[in-house]
Amino acid sequence: MATTATEALIALGANLPHAGHTPAETLSGAISQLSAAGLTIRSVSRIYATPCFPAGAGPDYVNGAVRVLAEGWTPQAILRLLHEIELQFGRERVRRWGMRTLDLDLLAMGDLVLPDAPLQTEWRQLSPEAQISATPDQLVLPHPRLQDRAFVLVPLADVAPDWRHPLLGLTVTEMRDALPAAQLAEVVAL
Repeated sequence: MATTATEALIALGANLPHAGHTPAETLSGAISQLSAAGLTIRSVSRIYATPCFPAGAGPDYVNGAVRVLAEGWTPQAILRLLHEIELQFGRERVRRWGMRTLDLDLLAMGDLVLPDAPLQTEWRQLSPEAQISATPDQLVLPHPRLQDRAFVLVPLADVAPDWRHPLLGLTVTEMRDALPAAQLAEVVAL
């Protein structure tokens, strides 16, 4: 099912317990908070066990994705909400790609490209070395790494298999299927 301009795609991940709850329970709690904040949950993926990224940076993750109706919400407002929910679940931003109790990423909002096509393309094509230290100072949509990550695309295919990347022209299913089989095999439904 294709998404509309008022639908947002959100990735969820966690690899540390919080307040006596497992990472999978934290994802469930975060989804409840999205709904309580006024976003209508359209679809929720299965929860997947995934290797820590980058390898060796901590315990393995659980990941998922949701598709929400975000009528009346700007992408920036959704991002603020995601950061607030992360804080509620003990998220501390100590190290890029470090361990976390909760990670919520706004992946896309319909076919919106932010801040514009050239800057989104620049961030999408950033070398792996530069990705470690470079952080955009503004919201970039679609998320510049989503097409590279099995732990994002596998759950996303559960909720929005036909969403088409507005610059790459590929659906979630096509991007997922283009990844190496070994990466896809590491993402296991719980």
